[in-house]
Amino acid sequence: MKKKFINFLFYILFISLLTSKNILAQNDLPDKIKIAISGPMTGNYAAFGEQFLNGAKQAAKDINEKGGILGSKIILVPSDDACEPKQAVNIAHRSIDLDEVNAVIGHFCSSSTIPASEIYAEEGIIMITPASTNPKVTDRRLSTVFRICGRDDQQGYVAARFIIDNLKAKRVAIIHDKDTYGKGIADATKKELNKNGINEVLYEGLTRDEKDFTALVTKLKGLNVDAVYFGGLHTEAGPLLRQMREFGLKAKFISGDGIVTEDFYNTAGGSKYVKDVYMTFGKDPRNLESGKNLINKFKKNKIDPEGYTLYAYASIQALADAIKNTKSVDGLKLANYLHKNKVNTVLGEKSWDDKGDLKKTDYVMYTWLPNGTYKELDIINTTKKP
Repeated sequence: MKKKFINFLFYILFISLLTSKNILAQNDLPDKIKIAISGPMTGNYAAFGEQFLNGAKQAAKDINEKGGILGSKIILVPSDDACEPKQAVNIAHRSIDLDEVNAVIGHFCSSSTIPASEIYAEEGIIMITPASTNPKVTDRRLSTVFRICGRDDQQGYVAARFIIDNLKAKRVAIIHDKDTYGKGIADATKKELNKNGINEVLYEGLTRDEKDFTALVTKLKGLNVDAVYFGGLHTEAGPLLRQMREFGLKAKFISGDGIVTEDFYNTAGGSKYVKDVYMTFGKDPRNLESGKNLINKFKKNKIDPEGYTLYAYASIQALADAIKNTKSVDGLKLANYLHKNKVNTVLGEKSWDDKGDLKKTDYVMYTWLPNGTYKELDIINTTKKP
């Protein structure tokens, strides 16, 4: 009887070990899930890195306070690429080799995202960019590369239609900053304008960090332009606009999502100069029903979730959903899940195509207001699929 009892105990122990092993196999997650937040944390474009961090930190906090992802806590690893491609490559290697991250939210500048993403893809690390819009980011069809924003050929289309249909502009100048993002979105806008019979009176590139645009503004004034489209970031857009207005040039100023920060308003000279300034960006997530409670959290912490703040938050949500449902941090498994499933986020329901692009985007036009905020224009926009 005693021998039978001992055998029974061994049987129970064996079953317990087997069950435990199966549970581990089904939920093969580390205790801490490390996610790199990669973007410009210092330098001229640090405002966007701050938006990334604000959104990601709040998302990680909210998830961790509810027990994490199947019990695993999210640990964020901020990485500063300063919007420099070489630095982005270096931190991509460091994130993988030293920090041993499981996933990446980033980068911001397309010129940084493109080379860094190749490293992540080669190592099977999933990457979601909240902000890089150049088509090449996803057109290479790297299996673990996604974005939760739209593309330049989509917002370029919306900007061009606005210039044609709403501004009725005829003498349009197109300026860009020679960077992957700036030139890419300027060219997308140019292409749509040209298709509709509007040929720019000037197409010219300026240099990043340039501050004196006297020669360019003199040229624009001499050409009697009624609209200027600028492809680039707020650091050049703001001073260019200010100098245009100081020279008495009242042409409409249109740009893309690279000026979605109050730093643009400040560098442009404030309320005196932002009249007739427009930009493309996704529908303001601060106005979505899905984000109202979250907005209040940010405001209690004295943070305005402008620009890409909620895009970073939604990127963490998408990763968390994929990890929870696959019970894995394997990049290929996570990518396969996101390619096939819809995810509920603070930006609404999101789903991706086989390239890692959103199946549906929502670019609209905004105008800057004298008080330093921007509002969506009440016009109908049609977003072009790439």
